[in-house]
Amino acid sequence: MKIIKRNGSEAVFDRKKIETAISKANAVVEADHRLSEEAIKEIAKWVEDYCEARKHAMSVEEIQDLVENQIMEHRAYEVARKYITYRYVQNLKRTSNTTDDRILSLIECSNEEVKQENANKNPTVNSVQRDYMAGEVSKDLTMRLLLPQEIVKAHEEGIIHFHDADYFAQHMHNCDLVNLEDMLQNGTVISGTLIEKPHSFSTACNIATQIIAQVASNQYGGQSISLTHLAPFVDVSRRKIRKQVEEEMTLLGIWPGDEKVNKIVETRLRDEIRRGVQTIQYQVVTLMTTNGQAPFITVFMYLNEARNEQEKKDLAVIIEETLRQRYEGVKNEAGVWITPAFPKLVYVLEEDNIHEDSPYFYLTQLAAKCTAKRMVPDYISEKIMLRDKVDKNGEGHCYTCMGCRSFLTPYVDANNQPKYYGRFNQGVVTLNLVDVALSSKQNHEDFWKILDERLELCYQALMCRHNRLKGTTSDAAPILWQYGALARLKKGEVIDKLLYGGYSTISLGYAGLYECCKYMTGKSHTDPEATPFALAVMQKLNDACAKWKKENNMDFSLYGTPLESTTYKFAKCLQKRFGIVEGVTDHGYITNSYHVHVQEEINAFEKLAFESKFQKLSPGGAISYIEVPNMQDNLQAVIEVMRFIYDNIMYAELNTKSDYCQCCGYDGEIQIIEDDGKLVWECPNCKNRDQTKMNVARRTCGYIGTQYWNQGRTEEIKDRVLHL
Repeated sequence: MKIIKRNGSEAVFDRKKIETAISKANAVVEADHRLSEEAIKEIAKWVEDYCEARKHAMSVEEIQDLVENQIMEHRAYEVARKYITYRYVQNLKRTSNTTDDRILSLIECSNEEVKQENANKNPTVNSVQRDYMAGEVSKDLTMRLLLPQEIVKAHEEGIIHFHDADYFAQHMHNCDLVNLEDMLQNGTVISGTLIEKPHSFSTACNIATQIIAQVASNQYGGQSISLTHLAPFVDVSRRKIRKQVEEEMTLLGIWPGDEKVNKIVETRLRDEIRRGVQTIQYQVVTLMTTNGQAPFITVFMYLNEARNEQEKKDLAVIIEETLRQRYEGVKNEAGVWITPAFPKLVYVLEEDNIHEDSPYFYLTQLAAKCTAKRMVPDYISEKIMLRDKVDKNGEGHCYTCMGCRSFLTPYVDANNQPKYYGRFNQGVVTLNLVDVALSSKQNHEDFWKILDERLELCYQALMCRHNRLKGTTSDAAPILWQYGALARLKKGEVIDKLLYGGYSTISLGYAGLYECCKYMTGKSHTDPEATPFALAVMQKLNDACAKWKKENNMDFSLYGTPLESTTYKFAKCLQKRFGIVEGVTDHGYITNSYHVHVQEEINAFEKLAFESKFQKLSPGGAISYIEVPNMQDNLQAVIEVMRFIYDNIMYAELNTKSDYCQCCGYDGEIQIIEDDGKLVWECPNCKNRDQTKMNVARRTCGYIGTQYWNQGRTEEIKDRVLHL
């Protein structure tokens, strides 16, 4: 059995250390107040048994709390007082160098918490370590100096989560929709070099990857681009290639006829499109940004975004090539084709591609094939989005998320025109709904009162986010604010006008609606008797956002948080504060946003239909998923799910598995097994457990993770049941 030390590293649980610590406190009190040797051993054994039953590695602090409570249970109050005093003194000694210890432990790759913090970062790589080192220093400054202590305390206790605290010291925003069209059509500047409008499709793709890398290095969240913005350059290349072919024919003194010339042009054009798409795919996968990972990039594929029929046809060719290359995958170091994490692909289901007699149905068939093998693309329903995303003029709009699930609110500019590209999100603070419920002790009146108090705390934390961005000059990130990714501000100009009036959003996240509802009603929120309570909670959160929006002229928006490592943190905090409550705190994770619990038996169509009610109440972003087996031999079933998404829910995905063992070549599902109280990944064929010698891809929170996860998220992945 393992424990997590204060610096984040793992150690083997040693019961003797507990006995020694209690004995030291025991020795300095009067004899008639001491514990017996048998009582000391009993306490140590009880703590060991408790930790064994938790199914995750307990921290030293958690174990010391258990020891303290057990000493009190034995009514050895003087011993407890000495033990508490000793802990306090030792904590004071450590205060000055806690950050130092954490940094040193991550450099030596012994900090388990940091190693498993991000499913797409390799903590053994220097650039990742450098980012984590900077993050630890930044987080230390943030928690000691920059945030109000009540917010710090709430964050540390798991009452709220102040996202990306390691980036808060800098004036950085969360995620955005990159205005690639403006940057390509009107030029941009990268590292002081003027980049003019490209004269071919392949050059446009090359510039796009440079823009992606630069944007990723100046923010901490995801970004999205649209293939529509590359489509006009297909015709630019077509005309250029035609001119070259005509010159070749003239030089040869032949003219094979327009039909053959057109065929030669289109063949060469297809080859250029293939190379351009390959540039985006491979450069995104191989690029390393300043935060030590490949850019968190989403590529949007929406036929109806094209402005004319020729552009639509050209866009269809780009989409087709993008899907074909993603289906193929990328080669790992052993030369085996595997599933990459990025770019994430989002495919829009629309009338032109959803029916068998639709002109672009062949793209939907290809998308289904790609999803069955590589887990992407994910799907947006144009029909549902046009219904739910309506601007002040009463017009619906279809557009992509920022990264994995964060959505902008509908917006029209000063010219009364809709605008989405070039907008961004200021940041996120997430409310732990499970803690609200447990704090109320199942008293509904107290629940709503506590929820109001916690919402006020979230508001104060969100305003810290907002105020940190206020006064930021465009010079802080020229690629974003001066050269078109988000704006064309002057040098030295502050970004403040972009923070108000709905241009950007700021997100109230929420987590654990299932567990909250389970505790307050005794039922899952899928039960018709409990659903009204769950919907009322969601409406309450929306009402709070509407109130703050009116008071501040800012678009506060409710966001279905994609908890990754935080799902584990929240679970541990809940267990510490409330103990083990069956069906609520008895796992090493809590459920993401409004999702149906991963162990609940429900079929795919019922799940998507049920969760669609909650997506509409999460205007700041949300995604639903279904867990499916290997569907590569049943693509018709995938298409039926896609059609159901089109008719019923705005944004959804299909989760499958995509694994490979480098030791034996096994390409089935890598298993999660329990060993000495810890969940580990193991090849069922050769029993390989070396994570550096296997490729595992799993959907984490709307995006694919490929680097492994903390114990809480691993348990959640292990517990998932199939919906189809």
